Amino acid sequence: MMEFFTQTGLGISLVILGQCLLLTVLLLISLAFLLYADRKIWAAVQLRRGPNVVGVFGLLQSFADFLKYAVKEIVIPAGADKTVYLLAPMLSFVLPLIAWVVIPFNDGWAIADLNVAVLFIFAVSSLEVYGVIMGGWASNSKYPFLGSLRSAAQMISYEVSIGLIIIGVIISAGSLNLSEIVRTQDGDLGLLNWYWLPHLPMVFLFFISALAETNRPPFDLPEAESELVAGYQVEYSSTPFLLFMIGEYVTIVLMTALITVLFFGGWLSPIPGLPDGALWMISKMLVIFFLISMVKAIVPRYRYDQLMRIGWKVFLPLSLAWVVIVAFFAQYGAFGGAYARWAVGG
Repeated sequence: MMEFFTQTGLGISLVILGQCLLLTVLLLISLAFLLYADRKIWAAVQLRRGPNVVGVFGLLQSFADFLKYAVKEIVIPAGADKTVYLLAPMLSFVLPLIAWVVIPFNDGWAIADLNVAVLFIFAVSSLEVYGVIMGGWASNSKYPFLGSLRSAAQMISYEVSIGLIIIGVIISAGSLNLSEIVRTQDGDLGLLNWYWLPHLPMVFLFFISALAETNRPPFDLPEAESELVAGYQVEYSSTPFLLFMIGEYVTIVLMTALITVLFFGGWLSPIPGLPDGALWMISKMLVIFFLISMVKAIVPRYRYDQLMRIGWKVFLPLSLAWVVIVAFFAQYGAFGGAYARWAVGG
């Protein structure tokens, strides 16, 4: 009976639905503790204690904040388009979660192990900007609208450089499948087989572009206090604002997963002889998240014109040139064959 159930269309659909719910629950719970860690790291840099009251060592502070947002009154501006106003935070929350279905935590541990997983992530991430624009426009206020335009321009600008950097990795791996990209980094040399070494300049560009893509400091310019208050979120309160915030953090963690998979071997062990597994994947993501938190704590904020100039006049030419260089040496260079074999871990 169980075998018949799992082989029917309804059974397969229920299994996939259960996997999606499990991933969503685990991701949301982990976000609560990542937000707690984020605040503790900032506090340590600033020589203060941070959350330390709610629960042991303040571990329940994030859950208390989530509960506060959930029970507060939802205030909708009188002139707002209510349908679009409420749809925008839902879109910003759901789309980043959808992108997680193709992220492999271990060999075979992906809800949808698509052969075009990279294109799927490109498609979903390009839609996330609509939630920001809809939120700013539907609020019927100039400040949220200006904030949404700035945020949209920022996200679109750095999506271009992120896409070109990933193309360089695709050329080395010869696949759009994220699991296959990790497998091509497997080799006897451990972490020396990973793509961070042959693509070292692009690791830094991808990391900085990920900060700008997710509106993280020092690029949180849509929320400039002296100009646009809270950017496109200024007219939101309670649960809709919480959905915007969760969607932003889900995207941040998604970027840590992409950096891990593309450049640092995903679930592969950094030391030859030690077993691979999801624990390595999670550990690498935590290290990258720590670096993201440290950037917020120690790097001053950029001006908006500086942000756009770096994106279009520095990152775009560099990432485009890198794609050309990688393609040239992989195909025609004097050591192209050796580079290609080394880059794919052969």
